[in-house]
Amino acid sequence: MVIDYHMNYSLIRTSVSLDRGTLGVLDDLARKWSVSKAEVMRRAIRKAKEDADREDQRLNPLQAMEWLQSGGGLTLKESAEFKTSIDAERRAKRCWWEP
Repeated sequence: MVIDYHMNYSLIRTSVSLDRGTLGVLDDLARKWSVSKAEVMRRAIRKAKEDADREDQRLNPLQAMEWLQSGGGLTLKESAEFKTSIDAERRAKRCWWEP
């Protein structure tokens, strides 16, 4: 789902309780970015949502292993070219006394 965060929207007032340390960080970011504390919080919430959505898309270990075992997104031609380049690199690094 794509959300346009720059569109016009109505604001709803709410209150939150923050500890002094978090409030200090909020103040610092608002000054640094030259925006309101509310805008810092909106940005932080959007970022947290994007991170959570990305995490939902991440493969679990079993899915990742299956993906790798099925080629990891490489075509047969790409995997053959990769193997050839790795073999050449290994041959180049051998010492003169190695077969």
